[in-house]
Amino acid sequence: MIKIISDSTCDLSEELLNKYDIDILPLHVVMGDKEYIDGVNISPDEIYVWSDEHKETPKTSAVGIGEAINLFRKYIDAGEEIIAFAISEDMSTTANVMRIAAEELEKEDKIHVIDSMNLSTGVGHLVVEAAIMAKNGESAETIVNEIEKMRHRVRASFVIDTLVYLQRGGRCSSVAAIAGGLLKLHPKIIVENGKMIASKKYRGSIDSAILKYVADLEEELAKAKKDRVFITHSGCDKELIAKVREKLEALNRFDEILVTRAGSVISSHCGPGTLGVLFMEEE
Repeated sequence: MIKIISDSTCDLSEELLNKYDIDILPLHVVMGDKEYIDGVNISPDEIYVWSDEHKETPKTSAVGIGEAINLFRKYIDAGEEIIAFAISEDMSTTANVMRIAAEELEKEDKIHVIDSMNLSTGVGHLVVEAAIMAKNGESAETIVNEIEKMRHRVRASFVIDTLVYLQRGGRCSSVAAIAGGLLKLHPKIIVENGKMIASKKYRGSIDSAILKYVADLEEELAKAKKDRVFITHSGCDKELIAKVREKLEALNRFDEILVTRAGSVISSHCGPGTLGVLFMEEE
């Protein structure tokens, strides 16, 4: 048996976690002198309130070593192998924490850690693919090899409503944040080789920016793997999400269009009103 585990940044819904029998190792969120567990005792909306009140962005930290050891031991003791996914190593030390946990348990041969080179449902795509392969009886070696080939085909991007959260967290300069606010610029952020890169900037309201962004993706989406596409957001209006979904449905491309809400770690860096369309390219 092979158990699929991911850190909490994969942003998969409870429904999907249950469907594919995936366990989660949560990252942590630090607000002032209090530390919270992503997806357990803190919500993105609570983070936004705290961040606006204190004029700062919460700090986030990797998965705890003790938590990783305890979860891994549960499945190792049951005779299972583990494939564990982590957010890009350029963004967090979580993958290394997982490797150390495997060493502590002296089970490096049974615990396979994968640097997803991605974030949010960019990680989620890979996690679901691995879970499907595990369910179909593939070996851990085969799954790891396939995922390592596959991760370069993940296309993760999103449009940010406000640069304030990135600026507070030191993710962009104050000048860029002020300019973005004055000119109503909404940057498109893409993930390439495990790093976040600012791409195109959209003007106007966030709703019009997101709809333009989705329209701009149509050529890429025509080459997407058909199984699924994620609409992942950090707290957007239902009407806007419905419009994005309609645009994707009109392409007649995907078997599943899955809407997920970003967790506390991702949301604390991008702020409210962020939306992304995440998919995989066909081989």
